[in-house]
This record gives sequence, C-alpha cells and structure tokens, in this order.
Amino acid sequence: MEREASATYEPKRNSEIRVFESPDEMSTDLAEYISQISEISVKERGYFAIALSGGPLIPVLNGHVYSINDNATVEDAATDYEFVIRQLVKARTIDVSESNDCPKFDLILLDMGSDGHVASLFPNHPALELKDDWVTYITDSPELPPERITFTLPVINSASNIAILATGNDKAKAVQLAISDSTEDPDTPLSLPARMVQPTDGKLIWFLDKAAASSLEIKDDAPFEHHEY
Repeated sequence: MEREASATYEPKRNSEIRVFESPDEMSTDLAEYISQISEISVKERGYFAIALSGGPLIPVLNGHVYSINDNATVEDAATDYEFVIRQLVKARTIDVSESNDCPKFDLILLDMGSDGHVASLFPNHPALELKDDWVTYITDSPELPPERITFTLPVINSASNIAILATGNDKAKAVQLAISDSTEDPDTPLSLPARMVQPTDGKLIWFLDKAAASSLEIKDDAPFEHHEY
C-alpha cells in the first residue's frame, strides 16, 4: 500500500477516500470494513444494522433481511416499510439518532449512479427536500424502473457509517462534483444527491476504482488511501 497525493483537493469533515486497482481489491477491503463495523456494533449494542440500496452490492441471507414488499403499490410499500423500521427502532434493533430521532443505522451502503444519485434520490427531485419522512416513494424515476422506494436524506445522514461505491469512467465527473469542497464553482450542483450525503455524527468513506477517481486531485494532507497489491 502506498499513499499518493497531489495538490488541490481537500475532503469534507469526517470523510475518507479509498481508491483501488481492481474490483476484487475493492470487494476485499469493503468486506473487511463491513466486518470491522459489524464486530464493533455487536460488542457495543448486541446488534449490527446495515442498510443496502438496490443493485448487486452484496448477497445477504433472506432471513437477515427486512425487505420492501414489491407486491404492494409503491405508496403502500413505503408506508409499510417505514412502519417496519419504526418497530425495529422501538425494539432498539436499530439505534436512534440523538440529534433528530431518525433511525441510526450502523452502516448504510450506497452505490452512486453516473448522474450522482444515491439510493433512489435523484438530482433536483423533490424527494431530496423531505425532512420528516423516513421512507418515501417516487413514480417518476429518470432510470428504470420508474417507481421506487427509498430512505430519505435525514435517515441516510443519521447513520454512524456511510460507504459510497463508484466504479468506471462514467462516474468520474459525478465523483468530482460530489466530493469537491468548492461552493463557488458554477459547475458544482449543490443538489447533487451524493454531495448531500453528509453524516451528522458519523463517517463517510468513498470506495472508488481508479477510473471513478480519475478527475480527483488530492491535497497533501488529505485522508486518502491508494491501494496497490
């Protein structure tokens, strides 16, 4: 492992970037990262609560998953799923945030799209503005399927740990815009969902391959890891 740095990028508070040479190396490090958080959470609380967005992130045994009911309408499914999460919080299977009473997952694992969307929160969508709902639904997704259910930003940002994965050249511009700390650049959309992921009392780690990280320039004292094996 060696550390690479150049000159212009400084990450946000409580954030870290990890860049990998291959998908296998990223998967190995991500698995170790999840294992470490799981072990700490179980020792501290007796539970490990992880939230996974859709897509091929991790295969998980069905008996350990509280999934969304895909046989109901999206409105009913969102209502039912929020009820399930509230029951898990009530039972303290999921911790609760002290700052806003949202569920405080030990880890939320997200995959970022080339447009900078995370979960099913898309750029400039009204769902980004929701403050009180834990779970919401959309019927006008710019990507298939059009009907989706998603956690809201307050829930995502209440997590103890958040990991965002991005791979490929098509993600490079969105990664740069999401991670950049500049608010003066007119090309930096402040409503980019991935950019709005800012843990309230937790830590954010980006897991990137070299292609997705190709537009970043890292400041000398930034908490940046470049992995070579």
